[in-house]
Amino acid sequence: MSSELEPRTAVAAPRRPVRALTRLAGVTVLAGALVVGASATALAAPGPSAAAERVSAAPPTAVDTATRPPRTTHGPCAYTETPDEPAARPVPLPPDPRRTPARGSVRVTLATNHGPIGLTLDRAAAPCTVQSFLHLVGKRFYDRTPCHRLTAYPTLSVLQCGDPSGTGEGGPGYRYGDELPTDLPPSPTDPTGERRVYARGVLAMANAGPDTNGSQFFLVYANSALRPNYTIFGEVDAAGLATLDRIAAGGVAPTAEDPAPVDGAPALPVTIRKAVRWHHHH
Repeated sequence: MSSELEPRTAVAAPRRPVRALTRLAGVTVLAGALVVGASATALAAPGPSAAAERVSAAPPTAVDTATRPPRTTHGPCAYTETPDEPAARPVPLPPDPRRTPARGSVRVTLATNHGPIGLTLDRAAAPCTVQSFLHLVGKRFYDRTPCHRLTAYPTLSVLQCGDPSGTGEGGPGYRYGDELPTDLPPSPTDPTGERRVYARGVLAMANAGPDTNGSQFFLVYANSALRPNYTIFGEVDAAGLATLDRIAAGGVAPTAEDPAPVDGAPALPVTIRKAVRWHHHH
């Protein structure tokens, strides 16, 4: 997959060639991308003008797959199996009705070990993404899963979750297309004008390049500068931001190679104990 910056190495190399679903990799003063990477390579520490580059996932080396072509749903979302990137936890393809709901909002709460993170999903902004996310919530795909990555760059401040394997390389065994934002303001930290403001409270999908969305998502706890290559599908509520602030305050877990990292596993381990959809409508 194309990436301006290569994703950093996964803390533990996966035992099988799974694709890295989503990972945020190196940042510079002009943060730029959130990445999911399977074949993650080491990332140099950002320099004085480093730019956060990507939240993405990279595909692993292809595994022998059955001869039949990958299944794709027949509705407008075209959810497509990824046989070479098997599901980190078994889950069927999402429903894909011809009239995918594209109006209204849905509330979901991520009950974490640090407190609740309330989400309001926006069907109008990203109907296929919301449909997939609610499917994964309903199938308990996110229950008892870690948030594997915290970034603390001045221009990229996010918590990344949604991979049951905790490696940054796991997904749901399917992918689907982008529903990208078109109205984000330019980031004041980026003189090139390429990066946009992903504001505090934004809920967005990590990916491994165009049209590779799966299950990994990121929560923005401070305004970040990214290319507008990540689908925004909702926002975090005030209580959720307070939870994110507590997690971010703990910083990134130090490693032997980097005693003061700004990108890596959260120092305060984060677990989504349960993801719950609220069915009342507003």
